[in-house]
Amino acid sequence: MPSLTPPRATSDTATAKTGRRRKLWWTALVLALIIGIIVLSPIICTLAVAVAITAGVSLGKKTPTFLRFTSAATATRALIISVVVALLSAGIANLVLPRSGTTVDEAPVAFAPTSPAVDDAVVVDAEQQASPTPTQTVVPEAGTALAALATLEVKGRAPKTGYDRDEFGQRWRDIDRNGCGQRDDVLARDLTAVQRNGCVVTSGILNDPFTGERIAFVRGQDTSALVQIDHVVPLSDAWQKGAQQLTAHQRETLGNDPLNLLAVDGAANAQKSDSDAATWLPKNKEFRCAYVARQVSVKVAYGLWVTQAERDAVERILTECPGEPLLTSDYAAGAMAIAEEPAAKPRPSAAPAPKPQPQPTQESKPAPAPAPAKPAPAKPADVYYKNCTAARDAGAAPVRVGDPGYATHLDRDGDGVGCE
Repeated sequence: MPSLTPPRATSDTATAKTGRRRKLWWTALVLALIIGIIVLSPIICTLAVAVAITAGVSLGKKTPTFLRFTSAATATRALIISVVVALLSAGIANLVLPRSGTTVDEAPVAFAPTSPAVDDAVVVDAEQQASPTPTQTVVPEAGTALAALATLEVKGRAPKTGYDRDEFGQRWRDIDRNGCGQRDDVLARDLTAVQRNGCVVTSGILNDPFTGERIAFVRGQDTSALVQIDHVVPLSDAWQKGAQQLTAHQRETLGNDPLNLLAVDGAANAQKSDSDAATWLPKNKEFRCAYVARQVSVKVAYGLWVTQAERDAVERILTECPGEPLLTSDYAAGAMAIAEEPAAKPRPSAAPAPKPQPQPTQESKPAPAPAPAKPAPAKPADVYYKNCTAARDAGAAPVRVGDPGYATHLDRDGDGVGCE
């Protein structure tokens, strides 16, 4: 009778296959678990931190949390385990997973310091006027403001002692002899859609070069100040940089030269005050090249100097626009051609003894003395009244446009008749 027991060889083979399958299954499970831990390590770390915080709160306040720890011992164990898991998962994530934006072979890079950008409205303390030297070398062409900048003398500011606005003569003097004051001439030049009443500009539109904004100008007591006439090189700055040595006529020309005058936003003009390019620049960056080029043009025309900080600031701007032209002024050329005001004739130290005059006789009578010459009437451009009181004392009030001594400071309401 045959035995029902299977052969031992067959049984061993089946057992071996089952063992290998179990090993493969556990190996795959461990690998999957490791890969899962690596991939999910940021999430695991976050969850572990949340559990640790919850357990810590439960222990600290001795109140139940959303995890509902049954006892303080359970919360303590959860806290310890979660901290360990958080540290391990964070370490795995940091070592295995690459950080964005970096590579293994990334080498340290040395960055050169960059120059600070100029603010929209640059206002720098006088003690911090140093400006960075331009990084690029530009060879200036003849006739440009950049080439002319190199010809200006570099010196420190002279004392402001003795400065007064009256040192620059009559305000808004009619130097072009067209019968209108310089303020109205500049408004007519710089505004569009200009409306006039004789010489007086009554309204217009200003595309303000300092701010880039559009300003509607209407002449009036409360509105005229919205548009002001700026001295591109402030008179106080000019006084401290060479204008003290100019003659009175040259300074008056400088104060009224159209080259040195611009119609601008009143608030921006007040902010600028008497600053140079080292301490103030227009908010409108597109105008800065033309602005500093005009300053250079004025200083070249009137023989003024610049400080080192001012020169560096101007050079930095003009390096970006090396073709900006140098402007000229016929008024400056004419005034500077007169080297100095005529000096008074020296008086003799001792008067010579008078020659004896022959006594008149009956035959000879002394000739009658010549009548004194009448003084020549003053030219309109030479008449100036400081205020309406002076005009009235001289018997000239009211003063109308075209009359000797008429000036806009006498005509408060801008109707062409002053000291009414």
